[in-house]
Amino acid sequence: MRIKKRPLNRPVSELSNRYVNREYSWLQFNQRVLEEAENPRVPLFERLKFLAIFESNLDEFYMVRVSGLIEQHEGGIQDLTPDGLTPSEQLTMIAEVARALRQRAANQWSDVLRPALEEKGVRIRNIADLPIEKQMELRQYFREEVFPLCTPLILHPAPNVPFISNRSLNLAVTLKGKSKGIYIGRVKIPSVIPRVIEVSPGSLEYVLLEDLVKHNLDSLYPGTNIQSANLFRVIRDADVEIKDLEAADLVNAIEESIRERRFGAPVLLEIEEGTPTSVRNTLMKLLELDSDDVFDVRGLIGMDMLSQIAKLDLPDLRFPQFSPIKTEALSTPQSLFSIIAERDVLVHHPFDSFSPVENFVRSAAQDPDVIGIKQTLYRAGAKSPIVEALLEAAERGKQVAVMVELKARFDESNNLVWARALERAGVHVSYGFPNMKVHCKLCSVVRREGGKLKSYVHIGTGNYNPDTARLYTDVGLFTSDPDITRDVQELFNYLTGLSNPMEYRQLLVAPDNLRDKVIQRIEREIDCHRQYGNGRIIIKLNSLVDPEVIESLYDASNVGVQVDLLVRGISCVRPGIHGMSENIRVKSVVGRFLEHSRVYYFGNGGTPEALIGSSDLMRRNLDRRIEVLVPVRSEVLTRMLHDNLLSIYLQDNTNSWIMQSDGCSQRKIEDGDNAFSAQKYLIQHPFAPHQVPGK
Repeated sequence: MRIKKRPLNRPVSELSNRYVNREYSWLQFNQRVLEEAENPRVPLFERLKFLAIFESNLDEFYMVRVSGLIEQHEGGIQDLTPDGLTPSEQLTMIAEVARALRQRAANQWSDVLRPALEEKGVRIRNIADLPIEKQMELRQYFREEVFPLCTPLILHPAPNVPFISNRSLNLAVTLKGKSKGIYIGRVKIPSVIPRVIEVSPGSLEYVLLEDLVKHNLDSLYPGTNIQSANLFRVIRDADVEIKDLEAADLVNAIEESIRERRFGAPVLLEIEEGTPTSVRNTLMKLLELDSDDVFDVRGLIGMDMLSQIAKLDLPDLRFPQFSPIKTEALSTPQSLFSIIAERDVLVHHPFDSFSPVENFVRSAAQDPDVIGIKQTLYRAGAKSPIVEALLEAAERGKQVAVMVELKARFDESNNLVWARALERAGVHVSYGFPNMKVHCKLCSVVRREGGKLKSYVHIGTGNYNPDTARLYTDVGLFTSDPDITRDVQELFNYLTGLSNPMEYRQLLVAPDNLRDKVIQRIEREIDCHRQYGNGRIIIKLNSLVDPEVIESLYDASNVGVQVDLLVRGISCVRPGIHGMSENIRVKSVVGRFLEHSRVYYFGNGGTPEALIGSSDLMRRNLDRRIEVLVPVRSEVLTRMLHDNLLSIYLQDNTNSWIMQSDGCSQRKIEDGDNAFSAQKYLIQHPFAPHQVPGK
């Protein structure tokens, strides 16, 4: 059993008058996701997906963040966070908040969403309530399709405890055999069979696979007295550390880490409410967990099955179909490079199509005048038109270099597959640095034009992944600006050749200068406000944690600079505190699309500056990742970012939460003519129509 955690004897909101706890802020973010599942304005199937996302988020939080805190706690590390919490205090706080949220999610399914599905004709039935003939049909299905895949095991008492895999769904079965002893068995619910099983073709009536297995346990444990059967699930540490290595050892280390992740230490046990105390205690003992590490869940365990239901062919229960705007001039190889040569181009996904990005790489692969392509890949996905284009370019004899980040958590396997395919095609593949992640999103194309070489680049805020480009909001810049293209080329030389970092002309690059350059811009805004009285900062990003940047924003607030922070996830800023942050507002937008773009805007005394790029303002991004922000040098595009993106999100009053000084969020909802949704507006008013000359 673990060392007893230190109790948290004071409210989280009183721990620090300057910073919100990072983990508490993340839990507040996931609560906002849960509230979308609770929002009656959201279509029913979309609410199911939000509930599944909530649980997936919470799983990853435990696999990565909580597991790290447990390691610190058990290692005797009691370092304080900026807000004044030890690891043990954070674990106590997380258990209290997360347990309540998880039960709230379970109640939402049982009390609200499941009945709402029944009203729409979609019924999740209990097998015991079905007519006998249907039960017999399902029993036959079990014998033919499920029984061969089930492996009944004994958990206790047993000479060797069978391994329980991460996130797998299991039944703990209490058995009494021919002897007087009581045994606890375990049956893993097969993951290769759909969990939602149709009762009759076209009926929209379903049973769950775990219910089917439970009702046929007599086939798995014949000759025994089955006294109880209860669902449980184990979450394990998946944050396998990559030790300092030589670059040549990195591939082997990544392969080993993928294998080790399956066997990480347990960090959380979810168990069906009403499970016998003896079973609960036995599982805790076997897994070496204490009561703080156990959630007793009413109802559904493993909400990923809700995504399966949400795929049913009932379009009225989803958001209306949406097709991104596709500007033909940006999707035609003949005109793409000529447009970028004439002017910078900005695209905003998913409102603008991702096809110009794919076409940029595809055109480079096929254009006989293109002689070189360099690309970073972080999360390319299982199917990647971008990688396929890079392979084609190499096969056509072009010089292709790709920086593949193998340490992109949970995407390591995909990236290894692509890296090997690229190497086989003759691409120069590099893997970056053992102790840093390459998170920047860059593509560089070199073209021979009129006897001279001309470079073009794309710099984005999101991954080169067409699937996420339909679900995440991201911004991308195409430019042939000589200063920027030269900076990108020199950065690639650093990534692939380990040359010394350069003094970049335009790029802000972490860990070299990005934090300092952002703080310099905040300080410049302070000076401008003192001189002109019109200081303005708007920053849109995923997370804001770094204390140095936060202190600079507090300084700006204290002189009167108006600071608006659009933060999707974690924000450690305490807004609205007199004498510290009274001019800072923190807003979060959670809607149909995952807000993922990073945009930095500074009023600069009437000559505004905007930057986009890959970096959030977290210590990991600023100190342990290669990140890039690029200034948008076009006045037209800078104004577009302000007027057509940042201002739009600041106006949102239907999918917005306003952060309070205690770190909690207050939902902002308006009805009728005053209601305004940023994402709905951007569907109707994307960037693309403004990009083509003459428009």
